[in-house]
Amino acid sequence: MDVEFKISKKPINYKKALLFLGKRVEKVKKGGRELVWILEHPTTYTAGIRSENKDILDKSIKILKTNRGGKITFHNPGQKIIYFVINLNKRKKDIRNLVTQIENVIISFLRLYKIRSYSDRKKIGIWVKNKKIAAIGIRVSNWIAYHGFSINIKNNLSGYKKIVPCGLNNENITSIKKEKKITIKNIDFNLIKSFRKYLKKI
Repeated sequence: MDVEFKISKKPINYKKALLFLGKRVEKVKKGGRELVWILEHPTTYTAGIRSENKDILDKSIKILKTNRGGKITFHNPGQKIIYFVINLNKRKKDIRNLVTQIENVIISFLRLYKIRSYSDRKKIGIWVKNKKIAAIGIRVSNWIAYHGFSINIKNNLSGYKKIVPCGLNNENITSIKKEKKITIKNIDFNLIKSFRKYLKKI
């Protein structure tokens, strides 16, 4: 499969990123190249299609609504966002398998930093010692899967205290930096390495 791996070094505005993603979805529907895009967002709160007002603890924050799955979550510098546009018409038309392979990508990536993590069928995302380190939110239209996942690398986690992130107690959030006192290197390279490993299984 012909997949473009795109890396943005500077934080990308959330609305601009979604606009770009939407245009790419239309291109992929017409047979265009699939995409895996690694980036960061400035401080942003987003609400998925299952979000509820009760999950906003600080009513002064601005919430951006989106059509991805899931509830309210938080993005900021130091957290990696991995968006993708994948054509399941040319792969396996199996959304459960897609989510499983995305989970495997994250678990494989974290293993490179000596972090043991796991998925939970009852709670979407990836977990380390009962704390969430990665969130997954996807949408599928005409078998084109898009949006993606986020991994807390070395971001400030205090912003989670203003919401109930993904329906969780906001104390149950962690990051690589919080779990391991190490110099975190080669993030983008290792994300691509892990994604390539499992992309062929989607």
